Amino acid sequence: MVREISAGGVVVRNKDGVWWMAAIELPGEAPARPDPAKRAVRPKSKVVICLPKGLVDPGEKPLEAALREVREETGITAVPITKLADIKYMYVRTWGDGERVFKIVTFYLVQYESGEIDDISDDMRVEVRRALWVPLEEAPKLLAYKGEKQMARQALAYVTTHADLKPAG
Repeated sequence: MVREISAGGVVVRNKDGVWWMAAIELPGEAPARPDPAKRAVRPKSKVVICLPKGLVDPGEKPLEAALREVREETGITAVPITKLADIKYMYVRTWGDGERVFKIVTFYLVQYESGEIDDISDDMRVEVRRALWVPLEEAPKLLAYKGEKQMARQALAYVTTHADLKPAG
């Protein structure tokens, strides 16, 4: 079985006393070619909101990868606060070899430092439709994946119990 090691960030920002989290919306599925023999039904494209994350490059540390992925996928830079957790799961590739993959994603709680949300390269638009701020309190309901919902809950618990976190930007 193939193993993949990824890292990602839960980016938080306190603005006017409210904690916000950076999220990304994935591009929708390409529309299927219509089958003239079937009734024309428009498939609903489900909006998928998730956390910025990606593969750890050779020689890169997971935290470095998380900060790089945050920068590439959201357009903002962040500073680390703490490691949240590792999420482990298996999936089957829907492209190429159809191989089963054991994946580990290390998530870090990071705080906004600078930049404009959604200021990303045209090349990145293949992976990210848009980046946006969402209220951290609502993030568990908005995120698509179970493990990422848990990371948002842990981030919310952390920021509400650490009053020493300074509002940034």
